[in-house]
Amino acid sequence: MPQTPSDHLTDARRAAVARLVPLQPLLTDLGSVFAAAGHRLALVGGPVRDALLGRQSPDLDFTTDARPEETIRLLREWGDAHWDIGKAFGTIGARKGDHVVEVTTYRADVYREDSRKPEVAFGDTLEADLLRRDFTVNAMALELPALTFVDPYGGLEDLAARRLRTPGAPEVSFGDDPLRMMRGARFAAQLGFEVAPEAVAAMTAMAARISIVSAERIRVELEKLLLAPDPRPGLELLVSTGLAAQVLPELPALKLEIDEHHRHKDVYEHSLIVLEQAIALEDGPDGPVPGPDLVLRLAAILHDIGKPATRRFEAGGGVSFHHHEMEGAKLTTKRMKALRFDKDTTQQVSRLVQLHLRFHGYGDGAWTDSAVRRYVTDAGPLLDRLHKLTRSDCTTRNKRKAARLASAYDDLERRIAELREREELDAVRPDLDGNQIMEILGIPAGRDVGRAWKFLKELRLDRGQIGPDEAREELVAWWERERAATADPEGATAAPSGGDSTQSA
Repeated sequence: MPQTPSDHLTDARRAAVARLVPLQPLLTDLGSVFAAAGHRLALVGGPVRDALLGRQSPDLDFTTDARPEETIRLLREWGDAHWDIGKAFGTIGARKGDHVVEVTTYRADVYREDSRKPEVAFGDTLEADLLRRDFTVNAMALELPALTFVDPYGGLEDLAARRLRTPGAPEVSFGDDPLRMMRGARFAAQLGFEVAPEAVAAMTAMAARISIVSAERIRVELEKLLLAPDPRPGLELLVSTGLAAQVLPELPALKLEIDEHHRHKDVYEHSLIVLEQAIALEDGPDGPVPGPDLVLRLAAILHDIGKPATRRFEAGGGVSFHHHEMEGAKLTTKRMKALRFDKDTTQQVSRLVQLHLRFHGYGDGAWTDSAVRRYVTDAGPLLDRLHKLTRSDCTTRNKRKAARLASAYDDLERRIAELREREELDAVRPDLDGNQIMEILGIPAGRDVGRAWKFLKELRLDRGQIGPDEAREELVAWWERERAATADPEGATAAPSGGDSTQSA
């Protein structure tokens, strides 16, 4: 007899339990501890969903009717170590052997209109706890220690249909925690699932509600979305529902109104393609840019955000975006600071946005060795990412133009490799250090040493390695010119300016 849909669901439940067999001793043991104390315990959410999908989950999340104080007591006796950093939210962590678990008391949190933090409220039943979860595919549980499958809201059917649906009314779910709207976009990117129409409608109607959520929580969801195997569906959902206008307004702003003459490409679509192409260029774990790489992906999606502010229609019928890379770098820094990205990531992404057009001055390969050195020096440790971003930025359908650009960049990378063989190209420093500069010129530490160091650095970029003897001659000649330029009318020279060095010597 052919299998019915219910037969398939039964098979899926069995398969999920089978995949959890390696964890069964741990699950049974922990479940027995709570059961002996008169409490319910269930594995819940992502671990159950991932077991059904045949994926490994990095988390072991449990839910219980025990209050945090009782959970602490039980985990203290059961585990090798425990911590209560999440106690205010009902979450207690523990480690036993190589396994780390988190146990959370049944929750019934909601956001209030005037608060950025959820109001913590504990619940009394597993079914009520599952109802308050974001999507039905995350509202399935395995009750312990018997490994009883619990699915009151049809999560298994939605999982089979690759559908994201809220356990209750989406308006209530998103009202309780607006961040769930962004999670919908994130899961669309991570799992390739489609958000149910009623949930999309609620996201669109309630997009402004996301403003009640802290920037840090929004950033975490955005990072997870961008690091997903295919971020595009998630980003498109953020834009189409209006959520992006609230959390990343520079992205929908790329949907520039195309004039009737179509004098420039669709910048929004172009940016999504650049992101996809950059992801395709990410390296394996041993490569220079192992994927998924957050810095590269952020730079890809943000590289043209300076275009709306710099677009100009020219008299001859063309359109220009002069210095959009500089404007884009400033906007990138501003937005990433607003989203509470760390300083290092912000600086790296902004720098890539600023440099992404530099290659286009290469033309037919007419750059001097000095220009190539400056390209490498300006990129610094971001050079490999800049290579990938620049190559990804070519989205032309003109095959001859695309081939010409690829060939030109191949040539640039070849020249970089050749210079690297001859010189210490990745750490371009002057041929003399600060102590040698002070000894040769007879000057104390101060601003003049920094100026001399900068002169020698520029000399190194222009001419490559020239050796200490020639560098000494050039330094002395430069210093004499500097002294002559600052001489007073009676022929006396100005004293060294002193002060702190403006650049590390």
